Amino acid sequence: MSDLQARVSQLWIYPVKSCGGVSVLSANLTETGLEWDRAWMVVDAQGDFVSQREAPRMALIEPKMRHLEMVLRAPGMLALHVSLHEAEEPVQVTVWGETVKAYDMGALAGQWFTDFLSQTEEGRALGPLRLVRFDPEFQRASSTKWTQGVQALNQFSDGYPLLVLSEAALAEFNERLSAQGQSPVDMARFRPNLVLSEVAAHTEDHAKALTIVTDQRSVTLRPVKPCARCSIPNVDPQTAELQPQVSAVLASYRQDARLEGAVTFGMNAIVTEGLVPADSDEPEAVLKVGQAVQVQVF
Repeated sequence: MSDLQARVSQLWIYPVKSCGGVSVLSANLTETGLEWDRAWMVVDAQGDFVSQREAPRMALIEPKMRHLEMVLRAPGMLALHVSLHEAEEPVQVTVWGETVKAYDMGALAGQWFTDFLSQTEEGRALGPLRLVRFDPEFQRASSTKWTQGVQALNQFSDGYPLLVLSEAALAEFNERLSAQGQSPVDMARFRPNLVLSEVAAHTEDHAKALTIVTDQRSVTLRPVKPCARCSIPNVDPQTAELQPQVSAVLASYRQDARLEGAVTFGMNAIVTEGLVPADSDEPEAVLKVGQAVQVQVF
């Protein structure tokens, strides 16, 4: 093993699962990942989660985090104001076949999403839809098959608290995309939380640990599972139009034996050191753009 030096070049949160992301300069590191990441989710009448796979227009919903509320904006819609500290009745919802406790955010929020996402690309009606908030008392853990027995908690992410990707990986992908006569894409396509600069493409694939010394304490992240890619990177986050060439180019060189040939891009990660217990008065560690990252690689 050896050590490399990287830097945090971007931090992203996605407050509503599968909606637009928010690029931030700093974020509290909580036991479920970056604060406010995937804290809300859109569900259908059966309580099953809805994503850009069924509704690409979700990419056009832009969240902004304010002191006491989240403001959601979408083309042709009045802004929706969602309280950060209030919700309505408790509900049970399903994400990737797992039943999770949540809170409904009310009829107004549900109607807003129903109106904007009223039909799929195939013309199939999605509604009625609801917006739900993750129940912070519920513990949803990552698969210990990949965490080596460590209990890593999530909110509504696909299964892990953090997704790490290197700038160089995107640059290499865009070179391959350009060779096919396609325009380059930006990092928003791949929805990472933590972006690394100053390292080679896909260094994250071979990292045993990422250590960041914050103003509060040292934190260590462990990349544990390659991120298998579905069709969502095909969705242009600016227009919601589908570009299947993105998946085609990924498949041409990113089939991963670690996941039996699935196409992967980026690494799911957990926090192994530096978390503050929920009942502690100590401040959480704050990740910031520009922080140095010590990368321990195999």
